[in-house]
Amino acid sequence: MGKSESQMDITEMNSPKQKKKQRWSALEIGLTVVVILLAIVAITMIVLYATYDDGICKTSDCIKSAARIIADMDPTAEPCENFYQFACGGWLKKNIIPETSSRYSNFDILRDELEVVLKDVLDKENNDDIEAVKKAKMLYRSCINETTIDSRGGKPLINIMRTFSDWPVALDTWDRDYGASWTAEKSIAELNYQYGKRVIINVFVGTDDKNSTQHIIHIDQPSLGLPSRDYYECTGVYKEACSAYVDFMISVAKLIRQERNLTINEPEIAAEMRRVMALETEIANATTKADDRTDPLLLYNKMTLEDIQKNFSLEFDHKQFSWPIFFNNIMSVVKIDIENTENVIVCAPEYLIKLESILNKYTARDIQNYMSWRYIMEMVNSLSREYKDTRNNFRKVLYGTTSDTAVWRRCANYVNGNLENAVGRLYVTEAFAGESKKMVQDMITQIREVFIHTLEELTWMDAETKKKAEEKALAIKERIGYPNEIIIDTAKLNAEYKDLNYKEEEYFENMVENLKFAQKERLKKLREKVDKEEWISGAAVVNAFYSANRNQIVFPAGILQPPFFSAAQPKSLNFGGIGMVIGHEITHGFDDNGRNFNADGDLVDWWSQESANNFKKQSECVVYQYGNFSWDLAGGQHLSGVNTLGENIADNGGIRQAYRAYENFAKKNGKEKLLPGLDFNHKQLFFLNFAQGSGNITKHGRVFRGLQMCQHAIHGSCKKVPSLVTGLPRKKKFPGIWCGLKAARRFAAKGTITETDQMH
Repeated sequence: MGKSESQMDITEMNSPKQKKKQRWSALEIGLTVVVILLAIVAITMIVLYATYDDGICKTSDCIKSAARIIADMDPTAEPCENFYQFACGGWLKKNIIPETSSRYSNFDILRDELEVVLKDVLDKENNDDIEAVKKAKMLYRSCINETTIDSRGGKPLINIMRTFSDWPVALDTWDRDYGASWTAEKSIAELNYQYGKRVIINVFVGTDDKNSTQHIIHIDQPSLGLPSRDYYECTGVYKEACSAYVDFMISVAKLIRQERNLTINEPEIAAEMRRVMALETEIANATTKADDRTDPLLLYNKMTLEDIQKNFSLEFDHKQFSWPIFFNNIMSVVKIDIENTENVIVCAPEYLIKLESILNKYTARDIQNYMSWRYIMEMVNSLSREYKDTRNNFRKVLYGTTSDTAVWRRCANYVNGNLENAVGRLYVTEAFAGESKKMVQDMITQIREVFIHTLEELTWMDAETKKKAEEKALAIKERIGYPNEIIIDTAKLNAEYKDLNYKEEEYFENMVENLKFAQKERLKKLREKVDKEEWISGAAVVNAFYSANRNQIVFPAGILQPPFFSAAQPKSLNFGGIGMVIGHEITHGFDDNGRNFNADGDLVDWWSQESANNFKKQSECVVYQYGNFSWDLAGGQHLSGVNTLGENIADNGGIRQAYRAYENFAKKNGKEKLLPGLDFNHKQLFFLNFAQGSGNITKHGRVFRGLQMCQHAIHGSCKKVPSLVTGLPRKKKFPGIWCGLKAARRFAAKGTITETDQMH
């Protein structure tokens, strides 16, 4: 302290003599005041700018959302004239259909992105992997090992053909080795219980619709080698597909005979395969059209095995078919005996009756040629390149694809389809945000509340039916993201796949292992209770589901991604995206199929007769409206209003509920910040994001041949209304949000159907 003072003294002593103090002039004082005021103003402006809320969201997620929406739009289109083009025109312009596919959509883009994640996690070596994950990665490595697969040719298939009575066209000694002792009961059962291939007679174990806690055996009409029964007309647009199908058979038969060192007589092979085509055509014509299979009550015909033997007396190769022997052959793999008193659900009695007059036209050799082919055609893609090429040539004609799917994509999907919980664990750990579950749960609660409130507004449903509908809606169980046990219960996950054993050099055998494992799991459930807590989907799936028997809605982690959902994007986008999907799945519980099941998932008529009649009348309006939609790309063909009814009801109900739920959210929580670069409010953004999630393009051949099979209305196909963004033309709110008064009136006058505004 003293030192400091002394220094100060020295300084003062050495200072020059002070001059006389000068006064500031008025000008200097004025300038100083101005400078101070300017500084204050500047500081105030800086503070105000820093804290100013211009109502625009500037987070990185909002910027990404805005950029995506802008890129996918066509701002030159008039939203009231063609909302689909307005919303999706940019997307349609910048996207092309991959050579490996016949269609492309936003769902496909999300699937592509998901597959990249799966590739990365399946490729990654990790010493800490649990046993189930190790098996998934082993299966993946065996699938992408093309060098080994190509070196083995068709031998892996040839080695197992004896397990299903071989393929007569590819074995010169078949009549001697198998023909003399051939029986349909044994041969059809072999493909079923070993490989899950259900040919000619489709027998499977499933839930008893009228007692959904129990399993029961079902008999149904079979699937077909071509996409639908319409193809077997083999005329017009289907002619080329039929020819390609027979060529596919011939090509594979020649390859197998070549590997067996047998002579190749192509005319003889072709003649046998044409017999196969003739048999399959008769089987196809005996099946019931999809339009006539929409009522679950008509598919539920319970009878004993003894009754089946009496009612459906089949003959194969002029030999009486024994249903008891057939059923016991199938169930022998899980050591379950079937007595004559066993109850069975016959889903397609008309098919079985028609089958009686078909089978004796064909020899045992013809029938076995057909059955073996139906299994072989599904296995050639796991063989060497020359076998794969036969399938690719067929698919090129059928779907217009010009290239095969990348091996890693096909393999990632295959592994995911067979070990969904092991792969789901990897996917969720890598790519799923945990907070998404809670947010989606809240949205489900809000949308369910809207659905129940909307029930109260219905004028065509009586009070008692409304009460039961509300009970069912409240009983719907939701599954979001993934089952927790695939992450936290390692022992359970390992136990799920304990019976599976793979070898890296034997991909074909690994596939067979999966088929046998899956079929045993299905068949053994016959004597087990239905586990209604079981998920009906894996986590790494871009889709959503409703199960009528479980009264369960499922939203896998794979679909909880932009544009459908993001925890960080505006709620208007979430409600227009996953919100609409939630409403869609809830509504499936009350569509033309789901409405037949009660809150417990049982096939019970809980509707009053008057309400049921009114529902059918309302449904007829929807069938009529969508049945009038046509598509130039499909030569002016019309959609099937019957086939698409369930999805159209769900689409209309879904968009209505999601929009109302968003309105409720906005009232409760206030306005959201707007997106940068977009002069749209959030009600407009709701519809815009909904529409953009629907963007898709389809190849001409696929459209032309497949339009009548579609269960979903195809966006962009409508001539009668401004656009086919499903449901929008009938939403009263929509025109006012996107159109001026005159345009809204013009929009509302364009073929809309107001009678069904209250449909769900």
